[in-house]
Amino acid sequence: MLILITYDVSTLTPAGQRRLRKVAKICQNYGQRVQNSVFECVLDSSLLLVVKDKLLGVIDPSVDSLRFYMLGNNYKTKTEHYGAKPSFDVTAPLIL
Repeated sequence: MLILITYDVSTLTPAGQRRLRKVAKICQNYGQRVQNSVFECVLDSSLLLVVKDKLLGVIDPSVDSLRFYMLGNNYKTKTEHYGAKPSFDVTAPLIL
């Protein structure tokens, strides 16, 4: 299923800047960046739990925000894109 992960990490301190880099790296390992703090990830329910656990272990809930939007398996009919940075189909075969 397609999961949209969004985050807002406070970067007022060096610790916040480190958290931001860690959150972004975790998200990059599981999906594609579609905007600065927005990732599209195709995950099954067990992998979603793993990603959530990793991200929740990094953020500081008193100053950071993390959201998961579950778009499901029929996400192609629920998403539209206009403008720069076209996305690619993460479920399509990768041709090198």
